[in-house]
Amino acid sequence: MNTTEYAHPEALVRRIGLPSTWTRKIPASSSRTRDILLYDTGHIPGAVHIDWRADLQDPVIRDYITPEKFAELCQRNGITPETTCIFYGDKANWWACYALWAFKLFGHKNVKILNGGRDKWKAEGRPMTRDVPKVARSEYPVPAKRMDKEIRAFADEALAQSKAKKPLIDVRSPGEYKGEITHMPEYPQEGVLRGGHIPGAKSVPWKTATKDDNTFKSAAELRKIYLEGAGVKPDVDTVVYCRIGERSSHTWFVLTYLLGLDNVRNYDGSWTEWGTRWARRSRRARDRVEPVSWSNGVMGQALAARISQHLSLSTDQLLTDEPFRLP
Repeated sequence: MNTTEYAHPEALVRRIGLPSTWTRKIPASSSRTRDILLYDTGHIPGAVHIDWRADLQDPVIRDYITPEKFAELCQRNGITPETTCIFYGDKANWWACYALWAFKLFGHKNVKILNGGRDKWKAEGRPMTRDVPKVARSEYPVPAKRMDKEIRAFADEALAQSKAKKPLIDVRSPGEYKGEITHMPEYPQEGVLRGGHIPGAKSVPWKTATKDDNTFKSAAELRKIYLEGAGVKPDVDTVVYCRIGERSSHTWFVLTYLLGLDNVRNYDGSWTEWGTRWARRSRRARDRVEPVSWSNGVMGQALAARISQHLSLSTDQLLTDEPFRLP
């Protein structure tokens, strides 16, 4: 592996160019931001808007849309299987990487990230518009499947990763990792019931991978962060997670496209799912086990004290990184 260059430098785009140039070569560029109103206030000319919740999420259950709905989404936005989609957004592209990961979940091949995202584009004084492009409806066949097994991890697989002591990267903020808070102050509570992290997970906040101008750090710097500092290994499966899978998709992109690892999966259920589970039934109904790291934070201590009143377990037994069995 070349330590000085990205494994897939073609996955990053520095400039798109004038609309008359790039719309011909790249039929669709998808703008994706956490703040859905940003598209209306100004976007790159010719960009279509992909709404992370309305377009990619199932409206009833916490899951992604079906292959049929993904095909309809692409048709509606003039995207074909041959279209190169360049994703960009705010927040150093974390939401853009989430959209890219979702497109890869349905097997779309040609995907790229605009390095630096919307903020860098705007800071450099590049063209912005409020005009919504008119795109011709395209043909997009229904994908044969979602790539759930290839790039997505589920709760049981995250649990197995933890038990096997394989690389498990928590990309949330240090406060979330320690259990002091359950979500970032400026973001909504997604329903999680407790704080902490999955036992064995290493804390590597997602933005560690970016520079001050929101572009990605060099390959050498990224290798030092993840391979040397977090114990990620090319020959061992890695699982990344955050709160709902969006920030961890940014780290998934870094590990997969910039460092060239082909065995990284995104646990998109993340802490919203994990932190809501209390007891997980094993194969024998009488055994119930749920590993959780309380991190000895204020939230963990308070909750552990309350729980210990109802269980034959001491607070010290609860404040541990080791799995415990409920009586």
